[in-house]
Amino acid sequence: MVDVESEVPPLPPRYRFRDLLLGDQGWQNDDRVQVEFYMNENTFKERLKLFFIKNQRSSLRIRLFNFSLKLLSCLLYIIRVLLENPSQGNEWSHIFWVNRSLPLWGLQVSVALISLFETILLGYLSYKGNIWEQILRVPFILEIINAVPFIISIFWPSLRNLFVPVFLNCWLAKHALENMINDLHRAIQRTQSAMFNQVLILISTLLCLIFTCICGIQHLERIGKKLNLFDSLYFCIVTFSTVGFGDVTPETWPSKLFVVAMICVALVVLPIQFEQLAYLWMERQKSGGNYSRHRAQTEKHVVLCVSSLKIDLLMDFLNEFYAHPRLQDYYVVILCPTEMDAQVRRVLQIPMWAQRVIYLQGSALKDQDLLRAKMDDAEACFILSSRCEVDRTSSDHQTILRAWAVKDFAPNCPLYVQILKPENKFHIKFADHVVCEEEFKYAMLALNCVCPATSTLITLLVHTSRGQEGQQSPEQWQKTYGRCSGNEVYHIVLEESTFFAEYEGKSFTYASFHAHKKFGVCLIGVRREDNKNILLNPGPRYILNATDICFYINITKEENSAFKNQDQQRKSNIPRSFYHGPSRLPVHSIIASMGTVAIDLQDTSCRPASGPTLSLPVEGGREARRPSIAPVLEVADAASIQTCDLLSDQSEDEAAPDEEAAGAEYAKGYPPYSPYIGSSPTFCHLLQEKVPFCCLRLDKSCQHNYYEDAKAYGFKNKLIIVAAETAGNGLYNFIVPLRAYYRPKKELNPIVLLLDNPPDMHFLDAICWFPMVYYMVGSIDNLDDLLRCGVSFAANMVVVDKESTMSAEEDYMADAKTIVNVQTLFRLFSSLSIITELTHPANMRFMQFRAKDCYSLALSKLEKKERERGSNLAFMFRLPFAAGRVFSISMLDTLLYQSFVKEYMISITRLLLGLDTIPGSGFLCSMKITEEDLWIRTYARLYQKLCSSTGDVPIGVYRTESQRLTASEVWNYPTLLLCVLSSVSNIYQCGGVGRHKRLQRTRTPPQPSPQLHFQRPVRAPFTAKEEHAVGTQTEQERS
Repeated sequence: MVDVESEVPPLPPRYRFRDLLLGDQGWQNDDRVQVEFYMNENTFKERLKLFFIKNQRSSLRIRLFNFSLKLLSCLLYIIRVLLENPSQGNEWSHIFWVNRSLPLWGLQVSVALISLFETILLGYLSYKGNIWEQILRVPFILEIINAVPFIISIFWPSLRNLFVPVFLNCWLAKHALENMINDLHRAIQRTQSAMFNQVLILISTLLCLIFTCICGIQHLERIGKKLNLFDSLYFCIVTFSTVGFGDVTPETWPSKLFVVAMICVALVVLPIQFEQLAYLWMERQKSGGNYSRHRAQTEKHVVLCVSSLKIDLLMDFLNEFYAHPRLQDYYVVILCPTEMDAQVRRVLQIPMWAQRVIYLQGSALKDQDLLRAKMDDAEACFILSSRCEVDRTSSDHQTILRAWAVKDFAPNCPLYVQILKPENKFHIKFADHVVCEEEFKYAMLALNCVCPATSTLITLLVHTSRGQEGQQSPEQWQKTYGRCSGNEVYHIVLEESTFFAEYEGKSFTYASFHAHKKFGVCLIGVRREDNKNILLNPGPRYILNATDICFYINITKEENSAFKNQDQQRKSNIPRSFYHGPSRLPVHSIIASMGTVAIDLQDTSCRPASGPTLSLPVEGGREARRPSIAPVLEVADAASIQTCDLLSDQSEDEAAPDEEAAGAEYAKGYPPYSPYIGSSPTFCHLLQEKVPFCCLRLDKSCQHNYYEDAKAYGFKNKLIIVAAETAGNGLYNFIVPLRAYYRPKKELNPIVLLLDNPPDMHFLDAICWFPMVYYMVGSIDNLDDLLRCGVSFAANMVVVDKESTMSAEEDYMADAKTIVNVQTLFRLFSSLSIITELTHPANMRFMQFRAKDCYSLALSKLEKKERERGSNLAFMFRLPFAAGRVFSISMLDTLLYQSFVKEYMISITRLLLGLDTIPGSGFLCSMKITEEDLWIRTYARLYQKLCSSTGDVPIGVYRTESQRLTASEVWNYPTLLLCVLSSVSNIYQCGGVGRHKRLQRTRTPPQPSPQLHFQRPVRAPFTAKEEHAVGTQTEQERS
């Protein structure tokens, strides 16, 4: 057998390693042929074309050399004129012959030879089959006129003094300059603005006209006045400026004819140039031009990306953004794909905004426009969705693409994104701050049902104000309400704070109470240095560290506050456990109660079920003695702290047997199904088994029940009805806060969803686990649907703005249908509490409209005055808004803007609304102050009572008063509602429900006269009887 391996020839060295890697061992049988591509570019002509035309940098050098030659020829012409002695006589030969020295002739011949050679070479390289097209070009004709006579004079010496109009080379220089600019843009890969190019062309055209006129008149007047170049310049300027002094005029007919020809040329050429310049200027005004790189590197700016810019959105952004002192030096660059409308243009022409705001028409999806806005140098980029679009999902998709484009172009630029639909949030998780409109909207509507005027509280918290609103009003409630609207949330490190530094090592509740007592600030939250989670009222078990970041509500931040008599306070340092007499706190540093809302931040500590409440303490028969309040402990007593079992419900011990049986059907846990990705899990009351979809339908019977309306169900608690167009995923966030596990079971209100369109299966899967949640298909336009869904038994009716009506031919008419429907409900069911969402805040004045109500007219005048004074919160005095009966989600746009300077505001707002839950953080709830609680007397003592007994932190008061106008005003007993930040454990371990049960026993006010009856927030001082309730509370209100 032949050895096969011995017959295989060795591989050549150049192929051996390569073929071994490729596994190709049949190289000797290959038919491969080496092919060289682009052979046509190796020809001599192609190489010349590559050097002179195609290559950007070499072409730029050639054109620069050509431009320099033309300027040199013009300069040689001027030198020849200056060196020439004026000839005597008026012979016509002076026009055709000049005196030219030999060296000057040599230079001009050299320039002419080079120029002609270059022109012929470029014509040859750009030749495309039509030679007449090359010959009849104006630049080629001018080149022949200026160069050929000099070349002929080389062979015919007698023609060396022949006049050649070399000054026409200025037009060739202009042509070379234009080509050079184009090559420059190609070489540096950047496009300058068309305005710059057009201005340069206009200037060069004007200079060429003047230079041609100067040289032509000077030469033609050699047989006349023999003008020099300066006199010719003087004549041209005077003539072209239409002044015409007449002291210098042409005498010969050739010069006069030349002037006429130049004027005609100027009248044709210059208007065309000016027209193009004006057109480009108008286009630049529309597009906004560029934000220069030098400004971007030396100044700070933010970019606002919107689909369409409305005047309301623009003013809300500018007023909120520039309300912060440290942002006064920032510039705002607006990037919008649509043309600026007339209203926006008028506003941006105001000097205050003209120097700060730059409008650029362009798209965030184009890198060129992002480069114009200098997005990579921006401090932040705000991307807002267009909420007025009929298809809100499409609007979200556009926002998502803009966010992706900005992140791709400028990865280090912080992104502040507003999204409409919650299911689209996970696409922009990379953004630094995200505000989902429907999440916040439905959560606020839900809390408005259990904590009245929560929307007013949040709105005023996220608006920046100096508290000057309403100070000119004759009514005390408006002055206090307006002054306290300036309270905001601020933060400071504990060890750097004058407010809180002395409470290091003490409990949070102790620090909150004593900081309020001493400085009038309200400590509501804290965050560890090594933790990103903010805890709202973590309770007495939380011990403050020096590095903790404290969040507090005050009229201004601590850095802008002045402290008096601090030395005396430090020397005395005598702890006081309670207040004696009226509060001595300064008016402008009072607890942050906002408008008509009160919030109590309840802690997360656990106490015995028999723990203290607001009830009057037993004094052992000594009724004459003023009741005292226990002091707030520095550190929580270990004996009073119990382990919290969130799955148990000790608060229901007092429930009746039938209630216990009903409660046994409920469990506590996380909802097993979420309608969208990105929803925050919340511990809720759930059913043991999910309800069949057929049982969720309120108005139709099924095999499981035979009920066909709300009355047949016989609910023990009043209903909450939500009227919406569709069951969007955001509606899930309405149900969750109302079924949160810290809500007592027997206080859960049935929820009825009145939908225009049937919900889909995914939404029903999400809500079928919640107790007492139903839906029916109907409309608030239909009275039968309203009665069937139980409007007569409802505590609250929530009307959500419909997406299909958000856009209208006239912007402010988008709310027309909603307003009229709500007004109908208000007329038919006067006792029903209606909470409405509107698209435009300006339409709040039409809610519960009364044409002949004198008080409403007075509030309308007050709103106009506040708007004239430049207030951003002029609508705050409208009674429906102050009472929390109406709000617009656009008012929450400022939350996104404020997060630029307060990055924690979105997190705090989400915790307040229950959108996020963090272990150890408190929650938002409310409690009623009854006549039995008036022994507490003042708001300061109430603060101490809550801190010492339950660890709650009150942050506001909601007070309404029924009014009946007759011959003399009769005021009914007021209803005071206190809202608190509470902990979950406080409800179940410290008798919270029992306390709530007692506090709900309010005296029913007498029914007022139906004629001139209305309800409004009252901010006037209490009467003698009421003064025992909250004596100094009018100084501490904010809603």
